[in-house]
Amino acid sequence: MSSSVRPPSVAPPAGEVHERVTAEDGTRLFVRTKSRDEDATGSVDRAARAIFCDGILCDGFIWKYLWDDLASVVDVAHWHYRGHGRSSAPADPSRVDIPAHARDLRSVRRHLGDPPCVIIGHSMGTQVALEEAHMFANNVRGLVLICGSYGKVTQSFRGLPILEVVLPKLMDIVEKQPELVRAVWSRIPPEMALKMALVSRDVDPDKVRAEDMLPYLKHMTHVDFPMFLKMLRGAGDHSAESYLPDLDIPVLVIAGERDTFTPAWLSEHMVKLLPKGELLMVPGGTHVAPIEQPGLVGEKIRAFVEKACAGG
Repeated sequence: MSSSVRPPSVAPPAGEVHERVTAEDGTRLFVRTKSRDEDATGSVDRAARAIFCDGILCDGFIWKYLWDDLASVVDVAHWHYRGHGRSSAPADPSRVDIPAHARDLRSVRRHLGDPPCVIIGHSMGTQVALEEAHMFANNVRGLVLICGSYGKVTQSFRGLPILEVVLPKLMDIVEKQPELVRAVWSRIPPEMALKMALVSRDVDPDKVRAEDMLPYLKHMTHVDFPMFLKMLRGAGDHSAESYLPDLDIPVLVIAGERDTFTPAWLSEHMVKLLPKGELLMVPGGTHVAPIEQPGLVGEKIRAFVEKACAGG
């Protein structure tokens, strides 16, 4: 399996610290952190932290605007999944399901000193955040779940079980011709992928900027395709629905009104099951609402984090 680790010589932006954390099975995970502004005012607990969890195939493009915005009021951290971005390929190739990511997140939290935290997940990161709060609830002050589902994602893509039907066939092809599939996957032009997303209206052509999307589309092709399919299968098999009523913490659910990847009705259903859930429906928003309408989304998340992380 190929690794997607970037060159270690890449210097971190000013104010950021980049580190490696060792997961339970030895996988090396990339983590970046940034401390809150020194002159920040407000009631946020100085020990608290907001932790960002990506979607599958992602390495942080969705947090472009929210990262610095939240760092103005609270310490922030963002990590890469195994086999993504600057993290190494999984030491144990079989450990790529949602519980495995939750355990990796637990390793990250321990490395950070296990601070009081709000976990913010986008897309598949919603499942990871929910599983983390279920498995390792201590010090989780709240969740922000953005354009994601509580589970069984292969059954609801575009509102239909399309991936549930196609995925086994793809996995069979990959098993028979893995190198050919890897070669084709790695050569998908990012600009062509962006045009397809715009034409299909998977992103809002009037609000999204090419420079915000291209980093994701470039990174996507560097993720090992067979591993991605296994990870997608794991997300498709996982569901948090049964324990949503037991999560007695504040949860902000953000949905895109026109999200074709994760239909908005899933978010509405999730909020009904959560004891302390609230919903922000982004008008006209798609699966990448945080970079389409960063003002609206950022303001809501910042207020939620400030309240959830208020000092005693």
